[in-house]
Amino acid sequence: MLHKYKKIVPIEAEQFNGSTKQIARYKVHIVGPTSWGDTSYFLLPTKEGNMKLNAGDYIATGIDGEHWAIAPDIFEKTYERCD
Repeated sequence: MLHKYKKIVPIEAEQFNGSTKQIARYKVHIVGPTSWGDTSYFLLPTKEGNMKLNAGDYIATGIDGEHWAIAPDIFEKTYERCD
């Protein structure tokens, strides 16, 4: 039988702007550009491996200190501020 669930644990999150402070705080990797003309991009280390991160994405921090990226449209539909 299908049941509905909601998250009950608050998270911390901030919108990523590519600043050197955020890059250092979250140990973000900058990749590229390559010799093929690709532009550079960001990778956020997570428990499951590196996750592509774009400026404007939210970086969420869970109860165990783990981080993950959330696209702004998904974040705004899923979370509401509670502080």
